[in-house]
Amino acid sequence: MITGKLLRKIFSAASMIRWNDKMRPIEFTELNKQAHKMIIAYMLAKFEQENRSENLDWIQIIEGGIFGLLQRIVVTDLKPQLFHKIERDTDRYKILNKWIYEQLEDLISPVSSIFCEKFKNYLFVPDPDNNLNRRILDAAHYYASRWEFNIIERANPNGFEISEIGTGLQKKLEEYSDLKGMQKLAVYSKLKDFVNLCGELTFQIRWSHLHRVPRTSVLGHMLIVALLSYLFSIEIDACKKRCINNYFTGLFHDLPEVLTKDIKNPVKKVQKLDRLIKQYEKEEMKKIYKWIPNPWQQEMKMFTENEFNSIVTINGKIETKSSDKISKSFNEDRYNPRDGEIVEAVDDLSAFIEACLALENGIESEELKEAKASLKEKYEGKIISGIKFGEIYADF
Repeated sequence: MITGKLLRKIFSAASMIRWNDKMRPIEFTELNKQAHKMIIAYMLAKFEQENRSENLDWIQIIEGGIFGLLQRIVVTDLKPQLFHKIERDTDRYKILNKWIYEQLEDLISPVSSIFCEKFKNYLFVPDPDNNLNRRILDAAHYYASRWEFNIIERANPNGFEISEIGTGLQKKLEEYSDLKGMQKLAVYSKLKDFVNLCGELTFQIRWSHLHRVPRTSVLGHMLIVALLSYLFSIEIDACKKRCINNYFTGLFHDLPEVLTKDIKNPVKKVQKLDRLIKQYEKEEMKKIYKWIPNPWQQEMKMFTENEFNSIVTINGKIETKSSDKISKSFNEDRYNPRDGEIVEAVDDLSAFIEACLALENGIESEELKEAKASLKEKYEGKIISGIKFGEIYADF
């Protein structure tokens, strides 16, 4: 079972400040960067899928993103230039990764033994230079870093190492120019607009009417929901497509908030207003769907519309089923299942942890206390597809 200790470790990425030796117009965090990276990785992988690349593996991409985040959480104090220098020294990199695994082993071992073995392979077994899935993640990593750097550069036009950093990032990106998605991003402004729009969710702070520590953004929250939805999918032995759909529904579920901002739950729940907000989001999202290729649009609608419905596809028709029913009868790739109930439960769990951390960090707020209490009560004894959410809440 996923423990409170692991959840706290994952959330620590929201406190990891990037570019902390430069003047920053806003705070850039590791959590936000990793979220943006995985959105870009999705786009790059979709183009490779269209190109019918046999070596494309969505699970490797998702898990590679998770493992990369866990690795960065542990080595938070290492400057990227130093980390990459160590990475090039095989012996020292093994020593560093051995220490990283030791720091995380007790936290991730309850997830599954297979997950732990995969993490070990990620850390200790070198990938072939032409590993498509790792190259997609690396390309997305540098693209997201360059996106941040473009903002940092404006605030530090003559700053120390600014010119060298810019040149270095450009050279790294050129190493991935053979990827179809990188070629498309270089040519089509609408794709770049989509990447930029997703990146701007880092500016939108959740619970913005409250002072909180750490302050999480909508973008970072989306990655938390994606990551935990995937880990819970592993826990219930979900089929491959179910794992993938749960992850990317989590990653994109709040994308419409770039149009509406982060609306407080009490406002959303006002009778009739909730439907009006949803309808507005649906209409406005049509503009965004046009920025991505037509073949992706239906999938993106699944990720962003009615995202909390558990669904399967039977004879080409989408049908609503409970997560329990999916586990019993439709846990196969051919049904293209998605657990909206799990994504919604993780969405609530994320809000609960945000409230807990703020209160533990000394923020006195009746609203935070009420949110913590009401969510804990909502999930007391609750079991979804075998996942005992009540026990997870009790771990806090």
